[in-house]
Parts: sequence; structure tokens; C-alpha cells
Amino acid sequence: MGFFRTRWTPHEADEWTREDYWAVVFSSISYVLMTVCIALLFVKPLWGVLSTIGAAGFAWLMYRVIDPKLRTLSEEYETKQKEYLHRLDKVMKWEEE
Repeated sequence: MGFFRTRWTPHEADEWTREDYWAVVFSSISYVLMTVCIALLFVKPLWGVLSTIGAAGFAWLMYRVIDPKLRTLSEEYETKQKEYLHRLDKVMKWEEE
């Protein structure tokens, strides 16, 4: 999507940007619509189905906006975790010898 950024450095992804605010808006709308559509499915099935489609659309938008940032942060965390486990393994071997 051209309106939202998809490439992030770990430091940039850790900061709040307009993508985060849009993800908040899209998630709020999708959760409210999902709640409404559950009720509407029992009362007015056609409107319930339409609101379910709308909720799914907003959930998809939320995912597309926030996923690149979350992937970047996750990769950085995994890298740090591997380094930590490698150092811990070195320390544990030193204690065993």
C-alpha cells in the first residue's frame, strides 16, 4: 500500500508513527463492527453478513498497516535472543570446565 510505509529499521519500528495510529483506528472499527455483526446476524441476517464483511475488511487493513513493523521488531528480538543464548552457552561451558 503506497499510503503506508512497509520498510522499517528496528529503531524506526520501535517509535510511534502514523501507521500505529491508523492501526488503532482500523482495529477499533473492526472490533466494534464484529460485535455489531454478531448481534445483527440474529436480527437482520443480511445486514449481519454485510457488517461482517466490513469488519473483515478493517481487520485486513489493520494487519497490512502494522505487520511490517511487527515483523521488523520480531526479527531484531530474535537476533538479540540468539546472541544472548550464545553468550549464555559460553558462560555455562566455562563453568563446566
